[in-house]
Amino acid sequence: MTGTTRSSADLDPRRRKALFRSWHRGTREMDLILGGFADDHIGELSDAEMDLYEVVLDQLDPLLFKWFSGEEPVPAEHDTAVYRKILDHRRHRQF
Repeated sequence: MTGTTRSSADLDPRRRKALFRSWHRGTREMDLILGGFADDHIGELSDAEMDLYEVVLDQLDPLLFKWFSGEEPVPAEHDTAVYRKILDHRRHRQF
């Protein structure tokens, strides 16, 4: 069971896969952070932003959680506009 509130019917295959990956991370905390972001923004990300988002999706959950929680600084190569969008979304979303 996922927490997704968004249908993938209107998404292209790339975004459909990213939405699925966002909600099936392996840890509930990252499901909520990335899944919630994907629900709200996956349809509006440009192809260049999708490239950056897929890099985020390729990271391990424990590492991502440390970055998003502030326990560890995000490395410069991952501190992208998309990472900052996710971080901003997390700060303003009610769980």
